[in-house]
Amino acid sequence: MSTVGIIVEYNPLHNGHVHHYSRAKEMTGAQHTIAVLSGPFLQRGEPALVNKYARTDMALAMGVDLVIELPTVYAVQPAEWFAFGAVALLEATGVVDSLCFGTETGTLELLLPLSHKLATESESMKKELSKLLNQGMSYPAAYSTAIGNLSNDPIDKEDIVSLLQQPNHNLGLHYLIALQRLKSNIVPCTIPRESAGYHDSTPSKSNIASATAIRRLVLEQDFQAAAPYVPSYTLEIMRKEFDAGRGPIGWESFRQPLMHQLLTQSTSELAQFHEVTEGLEYRIKKLLPHVVNLNVSDLLHSLKTKRYTHTKLQRMLAHILLHHTKQEMSPISLGEGPQYLRVLGFSPSGQKLLKQMKKTASLPIVVKPSNHSHTHLERDLQASAVYANAYRHLNNREMFRDYFEPPIKA
Repeated sequence: MSTVGIIVEYNPLHNGHVHHYSRAKEMTGAQHTIAVLSGPFLQRGEPALVNKYARTDMALAMGVDLVIELPTVYAVQPAEWFAFGAVALLEATGVVDSLCFGTETGTLELLLPLSHKLATESESMKKELSKLLNQGMSYPAAYSTAIGNLSNDPIDKEDIVSLLQQPNHNLGLHYLIALQRLKSNIVPCTIPRESAGYHDSTPSKSNIASATAIRRLVLEQDFQAAAPYVPSYTLEIMRKEFDAGRGPIGWESFRQPLMHQLLTQSTSELAQFHEVTEGLEYRIKKLLPHVVNLNVSDLLHSLKTKRYTHTKLQRMLAHILLHHTKQEMSPISLGEGPQYLRVLGFSPSGQKLLKQMKKTASLPIVVKPSNHSHTHLERDLQASAVYANAYRHLNNREMFRDYFEPPIKA
C-alpha cells in the first residue's frame, strides 16, 4: 500500500491541481495520497481566499485521502522553512513513500545534485548570501546568485541562476534539501506545470489558468468566467462559503486590525516581529502617514523597493498581524521541526491510513486540538480566530471553530 505526499495551498483548487494530483498517483503508482495543506495564511504572506476547511473539502472531493495542516509558523515563511516544515510532516507520518511536486521543466536533473551540495554546504551558502544581501539584492535574487556563485562551472552557474528565478524550481530545490537534511527515504518526483505561469494574472485559452488569475475572477464574483478553470466542486464550495459570509477573504479584510497595530506599536515593538528587518520598522512609521487611502494594498506599494519584494512585505505584515516574534521564529526553534500532525480531513481510505499511522507516526496525531498543548498549535488556533474575525457574519462559533471542529469525513 504505497502513499504519495503532496504539498499544497489550493487557493483555490483548480484544474492544474487536478492534473498534478492525477499525475502524482500515476507516476508513483501510489494507492493513497496525503496532502499537507497551509492554513489560513499562505507562503507568500496573503490570507487564503476561503478557510482551510473549505479547501480541505476541495482536496477530499478531488480524491485526496488525508489532509494534514502545515503549522502557521512554517506556512508563512520563505521557501526554506516552508519546505522543511511540510516535508518533515510527511516524513513524520511514517507511511509516505514518495513526494511529488510541480516544476517549470518537470525534471530533477539539475535540482538533485544541487540539493546534495547545498545540504552539506550551508555555512558557505549563508556567508555568500549575507554578502549579496549587504550589496542590496532582494532575497530571491541573492539566493539564486549565491547558489550560482558556489558552482565551479560557469555554464552551470548561468543555468542555476536562471533555473532558480522560477518559483516552483526554487521551492522544489528546498523540498529536496529538506529530504536530504532529514535523511528521509521518501523518493522525490516532479511533473511539469501545465500552461499557466505561477504569476499570470489573466486566464489562458486552455482549461488551465494560474491561481492568481482565478482569484482575480473569484474576487470579482465572476464565477461564470472562472468555471472553465476549476472543477465544479470548487465553485460549489466557494459559492457556499461566500453565501455564508466566510469569503472572499483578502488583505483588505484585515485593514482595521493591521492598521491599529501599526499605528499603536512603537518602532521598538514592531522590531520584535519576524521579518521586520534592516530598519523596516522605521520605514513603516515614516510612510504610514502618507498612505492616502490607508489600505493594505497602498501600504505594500509604498513600502516596496528593489530590496524588499512584495512577498517579503506581505509575510512581514502577516507576522505583525499574528504577533509572531523573531524569538519564536528563530532558526533554532524552526529547526526542531513540527511537533504534531493536525488532521483536517480524511476519506475512508484516509481513515485506514490514520489507523496505520498510529503505529508508524513519530509525532502525536491531533484530531481534537483541545486535547493537546503546544506553542505552534496555539499559534494555529489564534491564526484561525484572527482569520475568522474577517468574516462578514461574525459569530462566536465561527471565530473559535478551530478549537472544537472535528476532521472532515469525505
